[in-house]
Amino acid sequence: MTLRDEARAALARWTAPTPTEEALREQFLEHLHTRDDAMWRSCVPGHLTATTAVLSHDGGKVLLTLHPKAEMWLPMGGHCEVSDTSLEEAALREATEESGIPGLRLLPGPLALDRHQVWCHPPHSWHLDVEYGAVAPPGAEFVISDESLDLRWVPVDDIPEPTDEATRRLARRARSLLLS
Repeated sequence: MTLRDEARAALARWTAPTPTEEALREQFLEHLHTRDDAMWRSCVPGHLTATTAVLSHDGGKVLLTLHPKAEMWLPMGGHCEVSDTSLEEAALREATEESGIPGLRLLPGPLALDRHQVWCHPPHSWHLDVEYGAVAPPGAEFVISDESLDLRWVPVDDIPEPTDEATRRLARRARSLLLS
């Protein structure tokens, strides 16, 4: 099964929690159906990406990156690579690379979908973002990568500005799943 096939299967199984996300799920599935290159950053007008809210072991805090291009506090995430076999694998790989934390445990997901314009290659394309949650081991220490201006553990209920509602929603949903 290809990464594209796996992404289609994952989104087909997923029950969207809101009408807006159901509409996005249908758009993502149509994009996967019509674009052979839907998983790759070279795809215009957009491509699927994987994002992960990394929670502290107790779910009280979320690790955010100060993204150098967006200039906002955001969860870890990025583009799929040819070595990825699933969106979950891409989400965990990106979270581990960007946080420097070994031993992250991915929560069952996806937890959310988001579509936003970006300025990666190609310019002004869209990220069709499939979002997950992960839990860091107790005492985890992050390492700032060259993909971030800063990393910071922040309370899930007090995410600093500048950020976006998708980041707040993902952190809350990840915490809710962890604590359920």
